[in-house]
Amino acid sequence: MCRWAAYLGEAVFLEDIITAPCHSLIAQSHCAQEAKSPTNGDGFGLAWYGDRPEPGLYRDILPAWSDPNLKSLCRQIKSGLFLAHVRASTGGATSRMNCHPFISGNWSFMHNGQIGGFEKIRRALENSLSDAVFDQREGTTDSELFFLLMIDEGLSADPQGSVSRATSRVIEASHRAGLEPALRLTAAFSDGQALYAVRYATDAHAPTLYTSVFRNGGGRSIVSEPFDRDGGDWQAIPPSSFVTMTGDGMIIRAFAPAVVKLALAV
Repeated sequence: MCRWAAYLGEAVFLEDIITAPCHSLIAQSHCAQEAKSPTNGDGFGLAWYGDRPEPGLYRDILPAWSDPNLKSLCRQIKSGLFLAHVRASTGGATSRMNCHPFISGNWSFMHNGQIGGFEKIRRALENSLSDAVFDQREGTTDSELFFLLMIDEGLSADPQGSVSRATSRVIEASHRAGLEPALRLTAAFSDGQALYAVRYATDAHAPTLYTSVFRNGGGRSIVSEPFDRDGGDWQAIPPSSFVTMTGDGMIIRAFAPAVVKLALAV
């Protein structure tokens, strides 16, 4: 599965997280320690926020460790909010359109995980999108489709609720197809102001998620795998959690799909 890192706080050079640390995202692209596969060489991407509301985006299909342009950009670009991702494909061709992060307007999204049985429920999920949202579909991955489901479920007005309802739609589609739901979801996304993350799985194996204060309180990073194992004070985010990070701090709330909440209320 994939590895990713995100940051919110005072502006820093992207290299401080993506390329410079001893176990940076670049190091994780060929030597991850908490993923099924240590190699994440099916492309990479960056989304960063600056003076404009929409993020800058750079994606390519090269392995992150072999692209000198990526290292050069990370050395020169400063940002107070960015998302970075290295991909290990669980489905979908190796193409720029399938590399994370995905963007829509001012929103950016990246994912580590998988929709089990995706090829059997993909058509139903795509058909369930409104025309306007479906027209944004560019790639073929389950990750991009989940992002579009979130947009369709009111992401801008209700970030946590949109993820909950999108998760419910995936679970319902699995049931309708006669499948046992098998969703693993550890994702980060942003509107350029706040940074959100979710850790959830329909089984007991939600992909890992950690957070830590970065540089003496100047910001906070949230990652799928720590990039500094020697000096970082990393906090593991528990499964079934939704994280909201703003300039004022971080809040961790319980997370469950909408169908689970309705079932508990009956």
